[in-house]
Amino acid sequence: MKKVSFLVISTILVLAGCKHPNEKKSNIMEVSINKVVDSLANKFGVGIKPMAEKGVRQVAKLWIDEDGAGPVFEKFCLDNFLGNDSLKEAAFNHLLVYTESLAGNFNRIQLDLQKFVQLDLGPIQPIDEMFAAYSPGAHYSDDMYKNKIAFFIILNFPHYSLKEKNELGGSWTRKNWAYARFGDMFDSRVPAENVQAVAKALSDADMYISDYNIYVDRLVNNENKTFFEKNMKLISHWGLRDEIKANYGKTDGLEKQKIIYEAMKRIVNQDIPKVVINSEKYVWNPYANKVTENGKEINSIPEPDTRYQKILDNFKALKKADTFYVDLNTFIKQKFEGEMEMPQEEIEKLFVEFVSSSEVKKVAGLIRKRLGRELQPFDLWYDGFKPRSSISNEYLEKTVSKKYPNSQAFKNDMVNILTKLSFEKTKAEFIASKVDVDTARGSGHAWGAAMHDMNSHLRTRITGNGMNYKGYNIAIHEFGHTVEQTISMQDMDYYVLTGIPNTAFTEALAFVFQHRDIELLGIKDNNPDKDYLFALDDFWSLYEIMGVSLVDMNVWKWLYSHPDATAAELKIEVVRLSKDIWNKYYAEVFGCKDEVLLGVYSHMISDPLYLSAYPIGYLIEFQLEQYIAGKNFGNEIERIYSIGKLTPKEWMIKAVGEEVSAKPILKSVDEALVKITN
Repeated sequence: MKKVSFLVISTILVLAGCKHPNEKKSNIMEVSINKVVDSLANKFGVGIKPMAEKGVRQVAKLWIDEDGAGPVFEKFCLDNFLGNDSLKEAAFNHLLVYTESLAGNFNRIQLDLQKFVQLDLGPIQPIDEMFAAYSPGAHYSDDMYKNKIAFFIILNFPHYSLKEKNELGGSWTRKNWAYARFGDMFDSRVPAENVQAVAKALSDADMYISDYNIYVDRLVNNENKTFFEKNMKLISHWGLRDEIKANYGKTDGLEKQKIIYEAMKRIVNQDIPKVVINSEKYVWNPYANKVTENGKEINSIPEPDTRYQKILDNFKALKKADTFYVDLNTFIKQKFEGEMEMPQEEIEKLFVEFVSSSEVKKVAGLIRKRLGRELQPFDLWYDGFKPRSSISNEYLEKTVSKKYPNSQAFKNDMVNILTKLSFEKTKAEFIASKVDVDTARGSGHAWGAAMHDMNSHLRTRITGNGMNYKGYNIAIHEFGHTVEQTISMQDMDYYVLTGIPNTAFTEALAFVFQHRDIELLGIKDNNPDKDYLFALDDFWSLYEIMGVSLVDMNVWKWLYSHPDATAAELKIEVVRLSKDIWNKYYAEVFGCKDEVLLGVYSHMISDPLYLSAYPIGYLIEFQLEQYIAGKNFGNEIERIYSIGKLTPKEWMIKAVGEEVSAKPILKSVDEALVKITN
């Protein structure tokens, strides 16, 4: 699952880096820049010259003809540069108020406009899709440049590159960081039509995925036998994957896993019959790819390459903004160096080293031994290291549905959940008061607040029979997101530092919560090896999701090399890349080649380049778990998640004393392999 952030402002912030519109290049000459800087140094003292030059040059890069000629630029800088600390601090304090009001109210509007497509409120109407695709803040950046507020901020709170932040950030005060984060807000000038186009493409893709369900009770094997309970509807990929996880050790479990696996392959290859998507009318044999209605086989055409057209639509909308960049001139760079503040090359190198590690074959051997059979490709999602592997699914379903018959029941229990995690009662009550629980149309997500008087929204699936275990597990994950969202908003000294370095860090806390789902049901785990099993479980999850992320990253590299590709061509390439990465890092482990499962994740369609946040999040989670072991959980989570939006490097050092690393989990896995023998 994912944390949903404010679409408009975050889209603008993602489009970060030193850039200018190629069609409307800066008209400011070097002589004007030098003249202004010298005048400011004469007025305020030579000591301000470096900062003045930084701000003036950044304004010049983004100043275009419609903003005025050189003399207008010079006058603006001379009139608006804040040459002493007291003036700068006064402006800063006012800007905090304005920024929260704008971001918060845009967020509130966007939340309302997405309501009918994200919540389970009946059939989606065409007008719902139109409003969901509308971005109310699309003109925000344009307006801020036209009224010159953006230039005021750039001039006095200039942008620092990732390299500068990592080099200087260790000695910065909290206020220095807040000043720097203001510098990240307006270092781009993306036209409103580009922002709106991105919002529409992402919304269309999200709606496509949110309603992509498979009625697994209508799946049959070659003997025309089905294995699932009536009316079981699973969303792709989340529900299908989680059903594979839930069937280890169950009667007919292997048959269920195999038939879902066949359906997944059809989805990736796009030869899935169109009529079986989100329909319970037909019976589908995914092995033979045959469809029957009332016992008679019917002709059925495959789904058009819709899955890949959505990826292309996202690519084309995002690529249009590339022309406004000087340094971060691809969405790949914007996403990793800009938004995540972790270079893509470094992340890919980390992932390749991990999936190539010697521990992979050893853990795979342990899984093979525990299963008592050769590994199947879908054992990527082996779930037998979790504490619940010894607890029957029927018991979990019964316990959860009784405890949470509706969303309000989960809402009412949040204080109890937090106090079980050692949050103080008053703090638990406050956090719970800032979280609303909604029934999701899709798999679930968390939508964070963007102002102090708003609540975060936790969304999860709840059926007419109450919450099932999958929904509960997702709800606990999303609750972790909303706890982070609340702490990193309400406990922050400066609004502009609200949040965490990137989405991986909120995923980390969501994983920390999710790993405690059984414990929070009051079910004791007295297994003395649980810490070792936890390390093995995280390791195998990392092995799986890193491969998926490698496919995602390489798909985007290919798109930039083939910008005119068709959906059919992209499909061929995604399938090829899925097989290629499988063959490099998974085939020898699983004993089979040319598998496409690494291309099944729905994030590739609805959330471009989001997938890397999960493995980074797992690594951070493991480091968090090791650090807080033996400490008061609630106190440490409050401390860590009130650090705010620093760079990943600085945040991790302040949180746990070291940067993001795979070494801790690899060391723990080596220890676990010695201890766990079956």
